[in-house]
Amino acid sequence: MNQDSAPARSNGSNGSNGSTSATVTSGNGRAAPRVGASALTINSVTVADGTVIHFKDWGSGAPVVFSHGWPLQGDAWEDQMLFLASHGYRVIAHDRRGHGLSSQPWDGNDMDTYADDLASLIDALDLHEATLVGHSTGGGEVARYIGRHGSGRVDRAVLVGAVPPQMVQSPANPGGLPLAVFDAIRAGVLADRSQYFKDLSAPFYGANRAGSKVSQGVRDTFWAQGMQCGIKNAYDCIRQFSEVDFTEDLKKFDVPTLIVHGSDDQIVPIDCAGKAAAAIIKDATLLIYEGAPHGLPTTHKDRLNGDLLAFIGP
Repeated sequence: MNQDSAPARSNGSNGSNGSTSATVTSGNGRAAPRVGASALTINSVTVADGTVIHFKDWGSGAPVVFSHGWPLQGDAWEDQMLFLASHGYRVIAHDRRGHGLSSQPWDGNDMDTYADDLASLIDALDLHEATLVGHSTGGGEVARYIGRHGSGRVDRAVLVGAVPPQMVQSPANPGGLPLAVFDAIRAGVLADRSQYFKDLSAPFYGANRAGSKVSQGVRDTFWAQGMQCGIKNAYDCIRQFSEVDFTEDLKKFDVPTLIVHGSDDQIVPIDCAGKAAAAIIKDATLLIYEGAPHGLPTTHKDRLNGDLLAFIGP
């Protein structure tokens, strides 16, 4: 449970955000006199349907907002957050609804609501000229945020091993993965999600490749974060990262965009994701990390940190 705020029970609304006004303080002591879409307390924002979204807010300077992958939480970005906060940036990472320390509502586990939750956080903190960084499912969240809410508060976007434009195979997306792949993920979560997450950590970080130096600690952290995700939320999210089509969202990108993808991504294959997204987003920059796995923010953290700093910097 989020210790920074009173528990809230969600009714699962998928609609637009409500409106609450208050004078509040965020976790780093900043006054936040403007709250347009939600109620903000220390390190959490309560959105319109009562869901509590937990976040971390470190450092000062231009804001960088991180959206994590499935089934993880904001802590998955700790290497990038520590690095950028130490280099003069304000870094914010939230736990998606149902994940980490956020509420686990029965309803609202869909990409539109994820994007609205992100908008509530950005509005509540009154962020401007922000860089949005999304990994995997979080890349879909960033894409849907821009497609749904525009880029008025956004200066740049970064998609890392991200799921857009669409993962599942369909007549419009013949290069995608068969639906059976995602049905198997659903079956694994329902049958024994603890063991499933332990097993998934191997291809996620490339620990199943010859010569891998991925530690057991890294794999254990993946399992620990995954087990903090509610089972209903984890189950519902599978459809969101696999079947949602982000093509129209990507067409609305009108800010400088960096796409980073590993050539050996076994979770989100580069051809139907990173390369395809780069072909849709106008003037996007695609960086391919040769041999890198899906979990490259951890396995290739030094390289990614440097590339983020170079892209975001003045």
